[in-house]
Amino acid sequence: MKFIISLATIFTLFFSGCANSKKDLALASIVHNYKCKSGEIITAIYPTTNSATVQYKESSYDMKIAISGSGSRYVGGELEWRTKGSEGILFQHMPDGASGYAIEFCEEL
Repeated sequence: MKFIISLATIFTLFFSGCANSKKDLALASIVHNYKCKSGEIITAIYPTTNSATVQYKESSYDMKIAISGSGSRYVGGELEWRTKGSEGILFQHMPDGASGYAIEFCEEL
């Protein structure tokens, strides 16, 4: 009986240690913060060179890198995040793959 309890404790500790939180993601990634003209703050987290998590208005958007003529472009769902130098622009992303209207114009903090 003690063996089963010990084994259950070990598994619980092991699997709880494997859980990823957004804070863990930010610690293991490159993080850039941007202040937008509207006053909003956008946090862009880059866990890999091919992905980004954009935090905007208390929501997180997972994005994948996309073809860009200049700078970096990440697309996820209905949003698109573009950066070049210290500037970042959040766009609406159209169903046909094109960029829609600009939602936010931002500068890196």
